[in-house]
Amino acid sequence: MTQPESDRASPSFCYALVPCAGVGSRAGTPQDKQFQPKQFQAIAGQAMVMHTLQSLAGVARIRQGWVVESPGNDFEWPEAPTWPARFERSACGGASRAHSVFNGLLAMRAQGVQDHDWVLVHDAARCLVTPAMVNDLIDRCMADPVGGLLALPVPDTLKAAAHGRVLATVDRADKWLAQTPQMFRLGDLLAAMAPFEATGFVGITDEASAMEMAGHLPLLVPGSAHNFKVTYPPDFALATALLQSRKN
Repeated sequence: MTQPESDRASPSFCYALVPCAGVGSRAGTPQDKQFQPKQFQAIAGQAMVMHTLQSLAGVARIRQGWVVESPGNDFEWPEAPTWPARFERSACGGASRAHSVFNGLLAMRAQGVQDHDWVLVHDAARCLVTPAMVNDLIDRCMADPVGGLLALPVPDTLKAAAHGRVLATVDRADKWLAQTPQMFRLGDLLAAMAPFEATGFVGITDEASAMEMAGHLPLLVPGSAHNFKVTYPPDFALATALLQSRKN
C-alpha cells in the first residue's frame, strides 16, 4: 500500500519491533519447563535478548520499541534500570515469526503509530547489532521510497546439494545474506503481509520477502559479519566472546 503524498509529507518517526516469541529449535536447547528459548538464555551476563534491546535503545532516533512475546511466556523480564527505556512488551506473538511481526504491527498501529512511520524489525537473536549499524540503515533508508535491510554480500563459494553431496556450484556474484534490522513503512509492510495471513504466512521468510512479493525492491545496506543470528550451539560461544571483548 503506497501512502498518499499528504501523509508522506508529514514527519515520519522510527520505531522498533522485536519478535521474541520463538523457541529456537535449532539452538540445541531442550524446550521443557527447565529451559528457556534461546533468546532468553544467559549470554555474557544477561539474557541474549537484553543485549539486543539495549543496543536498539542506544539509537536515539528510535522513538519507541515493542517486544512481541508469546502469550504463554514465563521469562522474568528484568526491571529498570536494566530494562531499556522506550521499550514495552506485547504478548501478541503468533505461531511463526511472520505471524508475530504481523500481530506486532497491528498492535503498533492500534497504539498510534502512523502508516507512514518507519518500523525497524530486528531479530531478538541478533544480539551483536550495534547502534552504529542501525543508524547507518536509518541514514540510507529514510529518503528511500521503499526502505531496506542490512545485508552482506556472500563471501564464500556456494554449493547446491542433495543427500549430502554437491550437485553444482552456484554463482555468488549477486547473492546477499539478509540480516536485520529491516526497515519499512508500517502501512506498506502490513499491506505486503496481509495477503498471507489466511495461509499462516507460508513463504514469508523475512519482511523483505513480503515486500518483494508485493512488487517492491528493498534497498540493500551493507551490514557487518558480527551481526549474525545466534542459531546453532557454537554460535553462543562466539557471541559471548565478542560481547565480552566489547566490554574489555
